[in-house]
Amino acid sequence: MANNAVLFQMPRFTKDNYENWCIHMKAILGAQDVWEVVLKGYNEQEDEAILSQAEKDVLQTMRKKDQKVVMTIHQYLDDGMLQSVSSAKNVKQLWKILQNSFQGVDKVKKVRLQTLRGEFEALYMKESESISDYFSRVLAIVNQLRRYGETTMTDAMIIEKILQSLDSKFNYIVEAIEESKDLDSMTVDQLMVSLQAYKEKVVKKQEALEQVLQTKFSLNERDEKYGGNQRGQGRGNARGRGRGRDHGRG
Repeated sequence: MANNAVLFQMPRFTKDNYENWCIHMKAILGAQDVWEVVLKGYNEQEDEAILSQAEKDVLQTMRKKDQKVVMTIHQYLDDGMLQSVSSAKNVKQLWKILQNSFQGVDKVKKVRLQTLRGEFEALYMKESESISDYFSRVLAIVNQLRRYGETTMTDAMIIEKILQSLDSKFNYIVEAIEESKDLDSMTVDQLMVSLQAYKEKVVKKQEALEQVLQTKFSLNERDEKYGGNQRGQGRGNARGRGRGRDHGRG
């Protein structure tokens, strides 16, 4: 049952997942103590009559191990790849065929790698983009780069790229981070936390300022409303009193 669970979880071999597939396969075969057979193979003997019984037993054991590995690998090949390895006489030859099939797409892989590098260099944060969305966009390209064999992309390089490509509203915090932080020891997650904290602080200040301005506006509006009515009432009363005195004289 446990072995069947491993088989179910293991992805099928394709030309696009060769490296990850090999990592899984090496772990599986290593756990079964047969990985050495893939690497070194074994010496086949055509004329077994010249062998001692002990040597025949060792040869038989190695043949069984070899066929066990072949059967295991077959479990993870599609019909096309199964046909391509059908001529292999042992697992060492089979593994070599799989390696060659991967090398056939190596040029395509290099072209894709160059394209992704260009996309990484061209990254810039959009004005309306959130910090988390921009980080996700950056890391998506970084993960693809690494999947295609990029091994020189460090956290420091990613952080430097992000700081250089943020929206201009982050200029102040970028300068502060560059002056106060050791970028070589900083992680991408730590940078995102710092930027989000700064953004929240700015937003709170803006909200507080807007609230103050709204309060002042409301007070001015009330003063204009009630102050204007009082002045109007005062002028009206004065005119009324004036007409009363004139009427008395008449």
